[in-house]
Amino acid sequence: MAVTVDWLNREKMTRQWRWGVPLIAAIILLDQLTKAWVLGSSALNAMDCLPTTSLCGQIELSGVFDLSMTWNRGVSFGVLQAEGLARWGLFAMIGAIAVGFSVWLFRAERWLTALALAMVVGGAVGNLVDRARFGAVVDFLDFSGPWFGLMIGGWKVGFPWIFNVADASISIGAIVLLLDQVLAGRKRPS
Repeated sequence: MAVTVDWLNREKMTRQWRWGVPLIAAIILLDQLTKAWVLGSSALNAMDCLPTTSLCGQIELSGVFDLSMTWNRGVSFGVLQAEGLARWGLFAMIGAIAVGFSVWLFRAERWLTALALAMVVGGAVGNLVDRARFGAVVDFLDFSGPWFGLMIGGWKVGFPWIFNVADASISIGAIVLLLDQVLAGRKRPS
């Protein structure tokens, strides 16, 4: 008995992928170009501190935004840190999610769904490239300056994470996907 693969059936594919796939490629390209610049910057000292998880180097730009090189062995914003064999498990998990979202993109009927999926997939693949090459992801965008830190009851509450273009794409894509699903739910008749 022959098994047929139905998930990329031409009749079920929508037109959204025609601009979604180039958007994925553009996000990966932008992410990798910015990371190549960071890796080549002597001030950020990226390659010399690859074995560590501490801050490698910093270029102070303003009180709000700096370039601060750090290696992230987890997923977005340092969650689920993994090394050794766990690194490849994390790689496989993120890769499987990217494939699943890509299939969803090929079948997406709403443009907002396709936009969100393309952003998440582009960001995921951008970070997977780093994970495969280095075992860690290049993070360098640092908005942890005092403007983003609020004092509430004596505690500084703010944005302490250092991230990259791929992380930003994943985060914005996830928010857009959530918004899309909420809006789609409101349009359905009761």
